[in-house]
Amino acid sequence: MVPPNAARSDSVSMSAGFGCFGRVRSAAMSADLPPLSPALDALRAHVLEHSVKRGTFTLKSGATSSWFLDTKQTACRPDGILLVADALLDVVPDGATAIGGLTMGGDPMAFGVAAIAATRGRQLRSFSVRKEAKDHGVTGRVAGALQPGDRVVVTEDTTTRGTSIMEAVEVVRAFGAEVVLATVIVDRGGTCAAMCDTAGVPYHPLLTAPDLGFDFGT
Repeated sequence: MVPPNAARSDSVSMSAGFGCFGRVRSAAMSADLPPLSPALDALRAHVLEHSVKRGTFTLKSGATSSWFLDTKQTACRPDGILLVADALLDVVPDGATAIGGLTMGGDPMAFGVAAIAATRGRQLRSFSVRKEAKDHGVTGRVAGALQPGDRVVVTEDTTTRGTSIMEAVEVVRAFGAEVVLATVIVDRGGTCAAMCDTAGVPYHPLLTAPDLGFDFGT
């Protein structure tokens, strides 16, 4: 099991201003950050520049934090999703056939990586898990090219508690597919690994909060 990585900042409000890379470098990168592979080091640099903001933030849980993580700022940029794909495709099992997660957090990563994988000779069909079942047209919670029997990589942009990952895992399994890997760009909370282990799901976060210079759960 790969060590847990850090997570989803569902921020509701911001009570102070923030800066981007300049402030992050002075706070997080002045510390000795853990060594990473070249692909992950490049991804970390992009996340620190584009996805990490500092200030005083109120999170969805009601807790306050001195940093905010919006990894869609990495996953939705062309250079960023290329870095995500470089890191993720190194660890996706050879037999994987589909990639997707709970909308909207899992969508940019799943759709972007599937497209990039195709240019590298790997065929991964993408899909999205709706938050609620659709009652018209093609009903149910799965939208996209998922098929029963698929070997699935479940994605999420960031995770704090692991609940979105586990919800997607349950829907994929109920659909008749097998989850062969769960992954996030950044694991912020450090609790998702234990949840995945209990559920029998291999878990590999690309980055963790400590990789960015922050403690889990802060």
